[in-house]
Amino acid sequence: MTPALGVCYYPEHWPESQWAEDAARMAEIGLSWVRIGEFAWSRMEPRPGQFDWGWLDRAIDTLGAAGLRVVLGTPTATPPRWMLERHPDMLAYDAEGRVRGFGSRRHYCFSHRGYRAESARIVTALAERYGRNPHVQAWQTDNEYGCHDTVLSYSPAAEAAFRDWLAQKYQSPEALNRAWGNVFWSMDYDEFSQIGLPNLTVTEANPAHVMDFRRFASDEVKAFNKIQTDILRRHSTAPISHNYMGRITEFDHFATGQDLDIATWDAYPLGFLSDRLEVSDDHRRRFARQGDPDFQAFHHDLYRAVGRGRWWIMEQQPGPVNWAPHNPDPLPGMARLWAAEAFAHGAEAVCYFRWRQAPFAQEQMHAGLLRPDSAPAPAYHEAAGLAAELAQMGEIKLQPARVALVFDYASAWAWQTQPQGRGFDYFRLVFHAYKGLRKLGLSVDILPPDTADLDGYALVLAPGLATISAPLMAAFAAFKGVALIGPRSNAKTVDFATPVPLPPNLPGLAAVVARVESLPADLPVALREGGHFEIWREKCETEIAPEEETLDGWPALLTAGGISYLAGWPDEVALQRILTKLCARAGVGTETLPEGLRRRETQSHVLWVNYNAESVEYQGINLPAAGVLWQEK
Repeated sequence: MTPALGVCYYPEHWPESQWAEDAARMAEIGLSWVRIGEFAWSRMEPRPGQFDWGWLDRAIDTLGAAGLRVVLGTPTATPPRWMLERHPDMLAYDAEGRVRGFGSRRHYCFSHRGYRAESARIVTALAERYGRNPHVQAWQTDNEYGCHDTVLSYSPAAEAAFRDWLAQKYQSPEALNRAWGNVFWSMDYDEFSQIGLPNLTVTEANPAHVMDFRRFASDEVKAFNKIQTDILRRHSTAPISHNYMGRITEFDHFATGQDLDIATWDAYPLGFLSDRLEVSDDHRRRFARQGDPDFQAFHHDLYRAVGRGRWWIMEQQPGPVNWAPHNPDPLPGMARLWAAEAFAHGAEAVCYFRWRQAPFAQEQMHAGLLRPDSAPAPAYHEAAGLAAELAQMGEIKLQPARVALVFDYASAWAWQTQPQGRGFDYFRLVFHAYKGLRKLGLSVDILPPDTADLDGYALVLAPGLATISAPLMAAFAAFKGVALIGPRSNAKTVDFATPVPLPPNLPGLAAVVARVESLPADLPVALREGGHFEIWREKCETEIAPEEETLDGWPALLTAGGISYLAGWPDEVALQRILTKLCARAGVGTETLPEGLRRRETQSHVLWVNYNAESVEYQGINLPAAGVLWQEK
């Protein structure tokens, strides 16, 4: 499939007389996909049961007549105001017990059964009308599950659904009490109806209670989404997607993705650097107009795994956004660079958000391909240029990676539940490892935590897995390559208890984590070979001669056969040394790339990506600032 460009469009925001001109301009610059409809419920159904499809019929026909393919969104992220008259208790509650009200978006609780029925009703009406429309060639469910901290709801509806979920899981209060360890602090329950939500407790709630609530909340997202996908499949053969986001771990995307055909995500590199990354001030300044060199790539690889090979960017930042603490203007070339890098990671399509900058409401300051006066913004010309390049290149096929990294949403919940030290964050740990691999010039696959077969990989990393699943443990035991596991891996049972035998309890590796310590920033632990452990360190008892050790005499890296265990959170110096060593052992070639320069292999090309604000020369290649180069193999 030849990669395609697209755009997000809101015909309901603009005069109908403008639609045909907009569609013609989209097609003229080489766009082929248009996403519409995901926020338009009040226009589709102005009053309960009274539908107005005429405007949407004409919008779809206008776009289709210009040769554009439509992604039609279900509008359930923005229920109309009249919905609250029908279901005044449908709103979510925050952890402090406050109602999260109407006036923006995502104003619903996933657990409210009445709202689920209303969602099914509007999706059914939408699917019946457009399921066979030749211009509607893909669907999007809802919009950005989890945005604005909306997965975890502490509403009465959530409490009732959680009690039912627990009753189905445990069958009896006695079984729940045993699993949760409720003998501690006299927390035993006699009836499921006694169990509340794990908020507003005097001190921290039982971590097993919290973990079950996190699993429940994730299951509610999956169930809400599946209601929609089941309806759409009854009326349409077009593929179904959902647009995930960056660094959102509140629900299991792998589980939700099982009911979808395509994983998409919304990529806002400058907003994410400003808002969602622990980096130095120097790093933030250096890449303020380009974005972090690895954050986008990590999510490309993650969502390729969630989509089982099929993924898009549904919203690509084209200029300054409106929601981050600071919102710089991207350097010239970045709208092209970000999209080109996505295609090198296997994206089928990249859609810019949005076509025209809105002159009203909350997102007035969010740039589009056009300014509010319809004049082209800089990204308009970059998108046109990239579309022409892609047409010449044709199909881009992925080169299978030799290195893989395991990612687990439940581990993120576990270490949020009991971090044991400020700064211990699962995403941060895994992303640290990913960055280390990218700095060595490597392409990386991301794997789900229940992966049962590691054949084809030479090196697999699994940092911070709270519980290693039985399929993955068996895969490690049979693996013929090199595996690096840890730190803080296999440290909890599924009921959030400390397992016995003690961790890491890995095949062939006789070692016990006897004690752990979390480290403040001014108390790193030095390694004899250079670098430090920071944030987290484990003291392992073992008869194995350590491959690396700390200056105070404890094992830092233990190896038995093809399995290595890392007993701490390495800083960048230690990480690069250890990864280089293990790559050499696994027969994986590496190269230490200059700061801000990255590479990604496809079957026919190497894409060089320069995230720097200045040109970079490397191995005879000169890349301009914010530039990309497709180099034939």
